[in-house]
Amino acid sequence: MRSVNRALRVCMLLAAGCAAPSLGGRGGPAAAPRYEVHAVRFGTLAKFPKRSLIAGAPAADSLDIALMVWVVRGGGRTILVDAGFYREKFMRQWKPVDYVKPFEAIGALGIKPEDVTDIVISHIHWDHADGADLFPRAKIWLQKEEYEYYITDSGTVKQRAIDADVAKMMFGLKAAGRVNLVNGDAQEIMPGISVYTGGKHTFASQFVGVATRSGTVVLASDNAYLYENLEKHIAINQTLDAASNLAAQARMATLAAKPGLIVPGHDATVFTRFPVAAKRVARID
Repeated sequence: MRSVNRALRVCMLLAAGCAAPSLGGRGGPAAAPRYEVHAVRFGTLAKFPKRSLIAGAPAADSLDIALMVWVVRGGGRTILVDAGFYREKFMRQWKPVDYVKPFEAIGALGIKPEDVTDIVISHIHWDHADGADLFPRAKIWLQKEEYEYYITDSGTVKQRAIDADVAKMMFGLKAAGRVNLVNGDAQEIMPGISVYTGGKHTFASQFVGVATRSGTVVLASDNAYLYENLEKHIAINQTLDAASNLAAQARMATLAAKPGLIVPGHDATVFTRFPVAAKRVARID
């Protein structure tokens, strides 16, 4: 017994060769979190030209599109996918209706701005990235190639798809150590949260796979604007490469637990296809 006790003491002092107990039970690794996912609507762009969303749509067709962020909670984290917008110049230009600031919209779930731990930015367009600085404690996750393609080393616009204020804001957040640049496709950035590239809405736009109790939910953001893109296999109109966009949409179908768990970026019927959880909020899973 004395020799056993001595061996245990040595093991404690020398960590090498002595495995730490697993938190997963029965000697296995800790299980990845199973997240809950909500779509949160913070406004509407009324009578938006359908041709801007669906390649080949009739010029006269329009529809009201939802402005959304997605809340992912689990494993001690409160994660946003995209951050919406709030700057007054966008309000004047685009005139959203039924609008509230994104942090006010997620308040329906009892979330305060400082509760948000992470924000996954799908791409650099103003309506998805502008609100990132509303959440003072959040780490930002953005594709490295996306950042470097659109933002100069001094924080100015490198390619015109990014707004100057968004570029300056992202540069400042990066300088403050709050931006994590994701290096490429199929990266698990947090346990149970993976990002994928190839949608080509912008240079390195990404979509997100989330582990839930029902399997993987895919948050497409603007890599698929509407259910019509997905169901009719039609590329989004605003893409750098239509073939790549269609390939990415097909890939989403292989990643999601079922087709109904692919969530497009601006389709208002998200809030009728899924159960209402609170005002402006649909429970995805």
